[in-house]
Amino acid sequence: MSFYDEALSIPFTDMTERVMNKTDSDVDAALARDDDSRNLDDFAALISPAARPYLMEIARKSFLLTRKRFGSVINMYLPLYLTNLCSNDCSYCGFSSKNKIERKCLTPEETDAECRKMREMGYENFLLVSGEHKDYGIDYFAEMMPIVSKYASFIQFEVQPLQTEDYKRLRSLGLDAVCVYQETYNPDMYRLVHRHGMKKNMRFRMETPERVGEAGIEKVGLGALLGLSEWHADSMFVAMHAKFMRKHYWNTKVAISFPRLRPACGGFEPGYPLDDRDLIQLMCAFRLFDPELELTISTRERPAFRDAVVPMAITAISAGSSVQPGGYVERNDDLAQWTINDSRSVEEVSAALRKHGLDLVWRDTRVRA
Repeated sequence: MSFYDEALSIPFTDMTERVMNKTDSDVDAALARDDDSRNLDDFAALISPAARPYLMEIARKSFLLTRKRFGSVINMYLPLYLTNLCSNDCSYCGFSSKNKIERKCLTPEETDAECRKMREMGYENFLLVSGEHKDYGIDYFAEMMPIVSKYASFIQFEVQPLQTEDYKRLRSLGLDAVCVYQETYNPDMYRLVHRHGMKKNMRFRMETPERVGEAGIEKVGLGALLGLSEWHADSMFVAMHAKFMRKHYWNTKVAISFPRLRPACGGFEPGYPLDDRDLIQLMCAFRLFDPELELTISTRERPAFRDAVVPMAITAISAGSSVQPGGYVERNDDLAQWTINDSRSVEEVSAALRKHGLDLVWRDTRVRA
């Protein structure tokens, strides 16, 4: 049984009720549990409203677990937007095919120039991002890989879902990780906001991490677009998905991201917003749920929030990001996917992190076979 079959066997609203029914005693039990033995019920308690008064204790435990497992290391990564061409009509995304924005696809020469600029900023961990378009799929990505590999020691993809054989091909060219965010695990909301295009196929998208694992890719990134649907339930499904991947594809590491909906072309407003306390509670709950998970935060969040939360739970962060194709060489906000909330320079973010005693890692130091 795939995770899609497992997830859709549980009504989405049942997950919300499971969280909302948790009590103080459930939170106490979850906090008292051994660090390697917390289960989904414990996670439900830790993200529940009943746990809000326990936030300081949850954050303290999360900080200690993060330092114990990952030391003081923070991995620095930078997104590289290859194209904003997209055939999908997603109501929440600036790249939606219905939005009248300028479109651009990087040529090999432009990709080389962007990579060179990113390397000059100090980065060797690149996250390649694109819209979903049939004319810019596996062959285009394979063409870009040798160019990117000249500058990056760790390459991640956040592009359209691919077949297992495609991931194997990209792995042979140097691909290290794939991020594929489900956006929401609520089938009704998924149908509502994905109005046209390849992304309408919920099963194919949700089973992508399994194809990544089958291809032997080192790491897979999971996550929900927070605010798109009821976020307690979506987070429960993300936790389930992480456990599923860790059980069935134990050679593939799992990373979780926490993107909150940000303003973008099209004017979509989140129907289920979560505040800063909610997000801190959620991040720290994931750390307590599974100490091995890598947790990521992007420039969607404002500077003060990022500076505060990184030491508590986070293992990877971006800084100085561009969310538009060609944006490191020549900025053009008309091409951007969403509004950046932390526009500080790499140097400013680095200084803030070092004040917390964190060691910034810019490159992959593994010995490859």
